[in-house]
Amino acid sequence: MNHKYGQTSKPYQNGSGVFRRGLKTAEAIIGEHAVCIGFGPHLMLDGYGAERKKLEDLNLIYRALDELPSEIGMTKIMPPYVFRYSGVKPEDWGLSGFVLIAESHISIHTFPEKRFLSVDIFSCKNFDTDFAQQYVRKLFNVGKFESIVLDRGTEFPKDIRATADIIRRARKAATSPVEACKPLEEKL
Repeated sequence: MNHKYGQTSKPYQNGSGVFRRGLKTAEAIIGEHAVCIGFGPHLMLDGYGAERKKLEDLNLIYRALDELPSEIGMTKIMPPYVFRYSGVKPEDWGLSGFVLIAESHISIHTFPEKRFLSVDIFSCKNFDTDFAQQYVRKLFNVGKFESIVLDRGTEFPKDIRATADIIRRARKAATSPVEACKPLEEKL
């Protein structure tokens, strides 16, 4: 593994179809040191023009869900579950797969006839979203993709004691918890 899984995509990358939305969390401000608040990133990918045979391959999707967690520094807590779905309209059939990770979950949904897939990776731990996007793009030979990374739970307390201290300082200074994290940056 040559990539760093403590990174996330840059905010508002235009041109590549990647957007990062949400408030700037304390995690983003103070880097890899003292993480105070913010649940974590949620990467949502939509792929168009993917290779149909790969979208139909239950074993490929199983293997991806089995391998991807460790590739991005996550902990799989169950084997993947992949199944075939038959839609109301015949062309809406596809495969859906899901794996629980200690940090949350990863899901893949394919629509082979439409050469489309959607992938969600939600984690309470930062991961290399750029690596995950490229992994999916290469695996399914995706022609075009759209991607959004949301910062979820921007006020979720990761460390209750550190967060309590930040909240106390924020209230005293009448500022936001994110701004109150800035003094921690100076201590590190």
